[in-house]
Amino acid sequence: MQDSSNIASYTQNHSLDNKEIERYGRQLITPDIGVQGQMLLKAAKVLIVGAGGLGCPVALYLAAAGVGMLGIVDYDTVEIGNLHRQIGHRESSTGVPKCESLAAQIKELNSLVETKTFNTVFTSDTAIDIIKQFDIVVDASDNVATRYLVSDACVLTKKPLVSGSALKWEGQVTVYNYNNGPCYRCLFPVPPPAETVTRCSDGGVLGPIVGVIGSLQALETIKIINNNPQNGVLSGRLMIYDGLAAVFRTVRIRSKQASCQVCGDNPTITQLIDYTQFCRSNYSESAGKVEDRVEKEKILTVDQYNDILKSSTKHILLDVRPKNQFEICSLPNSFNIPIEDIDKEDSIEKINVWVKDDQLPVYLLCRRGNKSQDAVESICKKIDSKFHSQLKHIKDGLLGWAESIDPSFPIY
Repeated sequence: MQDSSNIASYTQNHSLDNKEIERYGRQLITPDIGVQGQMLLKAAKVLIVGAGGLGCPVALYLAAAGVGMLGIVDYDTVEIGNLHRQIGHRESSTGVPKCESLAAQIKELNSLVETKTFNTVFTSDTAIDIIKQFDIVVDASDNVATRYLVSDACVLTKKPLVSGSALKWEGQVTVYNYNNGPCYRCLFPVPPPAETVTRCSDGGVLGPIVGVIGSLQALETIKIINNNPQNGVLSGRLMIYDGLAAVFRTVRIRSKQASCQVCGDNPTITQLIDYTQFCRSNYSESAGKVEDRVEKEKILTVDQYNDILKSSTKHILLDVRPKNQFEICSLPNSFNIPIEDIDKEDSIEKINVWVKDDQLPVYLLCRRGNKSQDAVESICKKIDSKFHSQLKHIKDGLLGWAESIDPSFPIY
């Protein structure tokens, strides 16, 4: 029988033990990984910003691969509406901080991986101190303000950033601030108007789409850890996935810009700024209250509309959500003309009959009270001004109705 004192000589060139060799065996024999690659993974520290649809597959695949330390930053809690796409959480985790829920699943998957959780808002005050503790950052966030914050913080701390996004049937992934590649600001020096940004809560997203993009983010992270050459990493390139068409495309993106405010030759941003003010949006994908954009005379609160219903006053309730959302749930006796069809000739004809011939007020409704304001403005451009006073939008929309009037109304 072999003397056990000689067993160490079998693996004298590395510190992987027998359990690790067994666990990572298929990975160890993969070209361009091997023992040295596995040792690099074991020594790596990766921060994942966001424990949602993208963050879950990123964390689970990096944990399975044997990344030594995973940091997870997220201040949100698990909700039942997360579970169709956020596969790192369970029904039993409802109400639990997402970072803690995901860390628990990581431990179940690979107890060799160390986790560090940050149940806090990732802001200009916290970002640098958190990022400094890690080698690579993965942006799995879901809002524009955090994207700018993470990118700027990675430039200032000299950390590569693996960025992903997903919406509806599509997703994208790229790598910023790596091997003299561009940062996020090189591509987007100025944030888009907040009202033009579609949230997952408004546009929807499929679980397998965030699964694909999150997996690609994990793969890019592994490649960076293993020091793959730049032409193997998605730096200066953007991979786009169209799940509905089953098509992957990789396109060249703008190179690092000498004029960039944060990574350029003469940067003007040398410390983090107020990104909620810069982007005019919050550090959260969750839909907040919508600001009033129409005149006060064109606004109806959900309480006021409820009083109208109780009084049986004749009116038209026009729901301007997309048809597929209207089919999920709607208030009784409402009509549906989707916002994208609201200024079409047949739609305007119908509205003219209501306000002109029938002399009825028309109350416009949507999910949050955003698109209904757009609809009021569009209609006012198409009909005679003397009928404008008959148009009102219902502030806070169906979410406001469920919150203030009837909690049994379905929320999606």
